[in-house]
Amino acid sequence: MTSLAYTLADSTTMLRRQVRHMQRYPSLTGMLIALPVILLLLFVYVFGETLGAGLPGGGGDRGAYINYLVPGILVFSVTGAAQGTAISIAMDITEGIVDRFRTMAISRAALLTGHVLGSLIQTMLCIAVVLAIALAIGFRPTATPIEWLAATGVLAAIAFALIWLSVALGMVSDSVETASNLPMFLTLLPFLGSGFVPTDTMPAGLRWFADYQPFTPVIETLRGLLLGTGIGNSAAIALAWCAAISLLSYLWAKHSFHKRAAR
Repeated sequence: MTSLAYTLADSTTMLRRQVRHMQRYPSLTGMLIALPVILLLLFVYVFGETLGAGLPGGGGDRGAYINYLVPGILVFSVTGAAQGTAISIAMDITEGIVDRFRTMAISRAALLTGHVLGSLIQTMLCIAVVLAIALAIGFRPTATPIEWLAATGVLAAIAFALIWLSVALGMVSDSVETASNLPMFLTLLPFLGSGFVPTDTMPAGLRWFADYQPFTPVIETLRGLLLGTGIGNSAAIALAWCAAISLLSYLWAKHSFHKRAAR
């Protein structure tokens, strides 16, 4: 077998390990699903009527607001799942399993790849459940099958980027507690973008940040694909952000992994 074949085989083994962890600890996946669902229900049934009236054009109601809200909730679901990746990486490091793997004939890239792919599967599962609940309480997308496929691709791209970022954050954490705290800023960004309210309603300084931070073009692209609103250049900006975050986070994670191996 070639070195690439060995790497692929080892990565598959590590992916199976992550999937078994998901099966053994379903409560973690349940927690990743629960928070966005709670926020969805809270904003729709407590604030929906009021916030719907403030949507562009006026005259909106709870039904209009849930359509506006769901793309932001889906992105919020990705951030929560990414936080779990940092914790998982930190647990492997602090419990010594990484050191044990280093003594075995296993591709070093396989461990990180297994975490990333396993987390990506878990994230997409969480998104599917959250979306199903959104549809059940009144979300009414107008997307065609091609637009659904494109929206899935955008969600997978931002999930892949944030998972690699969380891997890097987990690698530089000295404890599980630190790893659980470092990615928390990611969960705030959908609130400081167009996920929950239009950026036009924000003060000037906050509006500038909301318009140019990474999650706003992702949310606007999803909203355009699922609901037929204008996308403009949001898709290109969103994919550029995803590519940049993925690349820089991968290089950071790789450097941190080799730095730990050299200790």
